[in-house]
Amino acid sequence: MDKRDYYEVLGVSRTAKDQEIKSAYRRLAMSYHPDKNPNDASAEEKFKEAAEAYSVLADQEQRQRYDRFGHAGVSSGAGPSWGAPGFGGIEDILGDLFGFGDVFGGGRGGTRRSSAQRGADLRYDLEITLEEAADGMTAQLRIPRLESCETCKGSGAAAGTEPETCSTCGGAGQMRYQQGFFSVARTCHACRGVGRIINSPCADCKGSGRLEREKQMEVKIPAGV
Repeated sequence: MDKRDYYEVLGVSRTAKDQEIKSAYRRLAMSYHPDKNPNDASAEEKFKEAAEAYSVLADQEQRQRYDRFGHAGVSSGAGPSWGAPGFGGIEDILGDLFGFGDVFGGGRGGTRRSSAQRGADLRYDLEITLEEAADGMTAQLRIPRLESCETCKGSGAAAGTEPETCSTCGGAGQMRYQQGFFSVARTCHACRGVGRIINSPCADCKGSGRLEREKQMEVKIPAGV
């Protein structure tokens, strides 16, 4: 089954502002989250679809690639799924969207679950002539993808240096505040939830640890398609 357009999934226009995208995702996430719809496969699929769309459109770099290349431009980054980091229990959704985490402390919001993710399907639109469709052909495709930076081996740090543990959160990626009987966790503003600080970023990848490359693929199109 072909992937739906991410803008269509969230119900926003292609010129939608960041806040519109966030609000649309918040509405869908709260409506279809598996915690609110136990044993509802349809709701879970809609939640996954919305989460994947939001993960791309909320990131300016990925959104630009998606606008230019469609799903093929972001296929190397797997979309979030139920159980993936940042999309765990309902408290994780609230934390991401409203700025707080596990309000009771020690729950799933404080220690988010992680699991292996299936990569996104690759879609590439190719126009061919009627003759090529009848006779078959071999096409050379150039697929944009993100690859680990060879210079820093994916660490994001310049040669001879290493990322340092964030001194603000101690590497946890979150800051926990006590408010009466409640413990509120917020994403660390210093490291943005990563838990590490790169003081000397790699000159090639600018600290991201990844670079956009184009991979050339040869695809054989059988006669009579």
